[in-house]
Amino acid sequence: MTRTAGGGRALALLLVITGAAGLLASWVITIDKFKLLENPDFVPGCSLNPVVSCGNIMKSDQAEAFGFPNPMLGLVAYAIVICVGVGLLAGAVFPRWYWLVFDAGTLFGVGFCTWLQFQSLYRINSLCLWCCLAWVATILMFWYVTSFNVRKGFLPAPGWLRGFLAEFTWVLPVLHIGVIGMLILTRWWDFWTS
Repeated sequence: MTRTAGGGRALALLLVITGAAGLLASWVITIDKFKLLENPDFVPGCSLNPVVSCGNIMKSDQAEAFGFPNPMLGLVAYAIVICVGVGLLAGAVFPRWYWLVFDAGTLFGVGFCTWLQFQSLYRINSLCLWCCLAWVATILMFWYVTSFNVRKGFLPAPGWLRGFLAEFTWVLPVLHIGVIGMLILTRWWDFWTS
């Protein structure tokens, strides 16, 4: 018999909120990318200074990692996350395989975001605030979906880990986002402190 599970209201709301945040970021970046394609001199509204410069990010090769603008992938992926969250709010129950595929999707998302973070900090040498919003949303959804799968027994894990995640899931995304914040702070320390 296939095991199934529905997420609680908190997980459902987290998916809707993080999906909406990622979708908003993807939408704004996509619109700005189209404006940049029409007019190479266009300066996105989030290009605030030499470090926080969305235009530099959008003009980079990394902004089209799969041969098309990255935010277009986000338009699809974050919309799926919202649909899953709304489904859970409506009482949907999904089989184990669905949860594992969903978790694999969030793992791909957090892996892709990690690559983009490295590229942004150490290759492009600029930050995009909308990208940062998408990074935070993706990190939150990954850790909470993974925690759900471990706690439900869909992913094998020792009892102590299930117990830890039942109480302290929030620690993992906070640490993850904190490390990225420290990398950003130290990467441009001279700029922030001058």
